[in-house]
Amino acid sequence: MNLKERFTEYIQELQDSICTGLEQIDGKAKFVEDKWERAEGGGGKTRVISEGAVFEKGGVNTSVVHGPLPASMQSAFGVPESDFFACGLSLVIHPLNPYVPTVHANWRYFELYDKAGSRIDCWFGGGTDLTPYYLQLEDARHFHGTLKRTITPFGENLYEDYKKHCDSYFANKHRGDEMRGIGGVFYDYLRAADEDGRERLFAFQQANGNAFLEAYVPIVEKRKDMSYSQKEVEWQEIRRGRYVEFNLVHDRGTLFGLKTNGRTESILMSLPPRARWVYSHSPEPGSAEEAMMQYYKPINWV
Repeated sequence: MNLKERFTEYIQELQDSICTGLEQIDGKAKFVEDKWERAEGGGGKTRVISEGAVFEKGGVNTSVVHGPLPASMQSAFGVPESDFFACGLSLVIHPLNPYVPTVHANWRYFELYDKAGSRIDCWFGGGTDLTPYYLQLEDARHFHGTLKRTITPFGENLYEDYKKHCDSYFANKHRGDEMRGIGGVFYDYLRAADEDGRERLFAFQQANGNAFLEAYVPIVEKRKDMSYSQKEVEWQEIRRGRYVEFNLVHDRGTLFGLKTNGRTESILMSLPPRARWVYSHSPEPGSAEEAMMQYYKPINWV
């Protein structure tokens, strides 16, 4: 198999393992699968979980799409009329308990072809980030520590580089660069000069995907049974509003999917079931919510 076929097979296997792991910790809800096809070429499998004992809403989606590159993306990439292939896994999980963080991750591979069918470019991208509403410092250290241990074998400074990229990317520029969470790692346009380099990038993607459950599930297990009140729910909804703002205003993956006639229901799966916008809201002085605001900025966790 060529690289795109192998990566497609990998993300479908990863989808199975992540869904199984999350179903086990929820103990009530199961993922429902919705297969879809894209008129211009390709399709995907959307898997959604909802109204669970732990997870209020979430999705673990795979897509494998191809066809002519839309004019808007030609302009963005600075290329003439071209064809593309893109495959990846994208997930967002919104837990019910405000003490359990929301999490996002994606791992993707992209190929670009000239109109004669020759591959002219290819790259990997992805990452994962955590969005807590109330933070236990040990959770942040566990999440970031797992990512650093996973990435460091591929390059001594890669974790630090990709963490900085994540801190910068997952921030609401229209709110003074306020981060939507506590970050993680994010990378894009990872290219290699030869086949050996592409194999190493493929192994890097696999390592990151395989580390997801290790990074996230222990946090869920510790926090899912904590008691909470309506006050914590309201804060969760306000911070979810920031999450929605980022996804609809800034997120390149969301914009790419919509501009390439992707499946809207699958793309907008990332949005929470409940969110809140309060005019000119400021947390109460001295509250846990005010204390939480100090963490929505770049911090060295490990």
